[in-house]
Amino acid sequence: MRRVFGSVRARAALGATVVVAVALVAAGLAVLQVLRADLVDQARLKARTDAREVASRIAAGTGYRTLELDEDVPVQVVDEDGRVRAVSEDLEAVTGTGSASVTPVGPRPGPGPDGGGDADDDGDGDDDDDAGQVSSEEEYGHGSARIDGETGDYVWAAVEVTDRRGTEVTVYAGAPLATERGAVSTARDAMLIGLPLLLLVVAAVTWLVTRRALRPVEGIRREMAAITASTDLSRRVPEPGTHDEVARLARTTNETLAALEASVERQRAFVADASHELRSPVASLRTQLEVGAAHPELLDVDGAVEDVVRLQRLAADLLLLARLDAGERPHGGSPVALDALVREELAQRTGDRVPVRMEVAPVAVRGSRGQLSRVLGNLVDNAQRHARGGVRVAVREEGRWAVLRVADDGEGVPEGERERIFERFVRLDDARSRDDGGAGLGLAIARDVVVRHGGTLTVSAAPEGGALFEMRLPSG
Repeated sequence: MRRVFGSVRARAALGATVVVAVALVAAGLAVLQVLRADLVDQARLKARTDAREVASRIAAGTGYRTLELDEDVPVQVVDEDGRVRAVSEDLEAVTGTGSASVTPVGPRPGPGPDGGGDADDDGDGDDDDDAGQVSSEEEYGHGSARIDGETGDYVWAAVEVTDRRGTEVTVYAGAPLATERGAVSTARDAMLIGLPLLLLVVAAVTWLVTRRALRPVEGIRREMAAITASTDLSRRVPEPGTHDEVARLARTTNETLAALEASVERQRAFVADASHELRSPVASLRTQLEVGAAHPELLDVDGAVEDVVRLQRLAADLLLLARLDAGERPHGGSPVALDALVREELAQRTGDRVPVRMEVAPVAVRGSRGQLSRVLGNLVDNAQRHARGGVRVAVREEGRWAVLRVADDGEGVPEGERERIFERFVRLDDARSRDDGGAGLGLAIARDVVVRHGGTLTVSAAPEGGALFEMRLPSG
């Protein structure tokens, strides 16, 4: 069962069919109920009309033996003692009325034109008594009647009437329910035949429409499977020319593939550049060690130490970038005093080639003290590397931002290269040595750390003529 309804098309067809079936069954039951009620009301109306017509004749003085009741309409007249005074012709049996008898009794003894107890039982219509009275209300009931050998269900209307002699009788007139039951049965049979056919049509249409709607999804799935098998991230899934959810899914999938391709290419380039950067100090260190092993007197210990230090720094930079690429974010711990951080960093640079001036004001931010110290150190190292005579570090608070500016008096950064210098392993001065220029990771690390702290790092022209690096972080 799970495999049969494992596809979206099957579940959609089943769901639509069930919903339509429930709606149609509910509507069909309501229609049958309304139809039955309407036909019963019509039968009651006919029974009431016939009963009142007979009651009106009795009230007008027509004798019970001369009522001339229609043989097609079952009528029974019963007095207050339960005696049957008149019945329609061919009425052989009856239930649901005031009496089960279908045999009229004779006239009661007493004064009257024929010696009986009924007013104007001779049928001449001449009587000096006042006209009788017909009740304005009627009652209804259900029963059966057998007319000329045929039995059927009837709805009975009972109307009370007082004849000219003051005798109260009840006129029962029936209307057959065969028409109501036949119409309801016909409608029910039609629904039972039409409902399955309609449900089949709904299921088939839903299946076809869903299959057509999901056809692009299948194309996307096949292409994604092919991309996964080939590991070719330059491929893209087909985008349908519609503006529905499937088209948006295809566009989002292609955007994801593009981002994934860029990430993979960036990772490949990173690995290649890291390998290239590591190869030089490793090769130099190996050469020095091999020469030292063969000729101990020629071993350059200082050079070997420098290569090891460079390898250590490069490994630390690569490890930090790997953590940042993995999504590591600073913990929102205690506030970090940015002015104190600058003082501590610059206090360690008393013997640097280029002096550093500072202009700091008290301001605090939230984040990782170690990472922010790394950003400050990278910016100052970069400024000292390119400065001619001095570097200036300023810290101040501007609105809700803590601003750190590092400026030098060097040649500055060309406007077209001001974003490129934040890329990894980028050196604008290709002529300088690797030892002087570093691996090209300092500014990339600085920007990644600042961005993960919710801030920005940009470069522009400094008043001194060199580069001005500006870091903005939310003050905390």
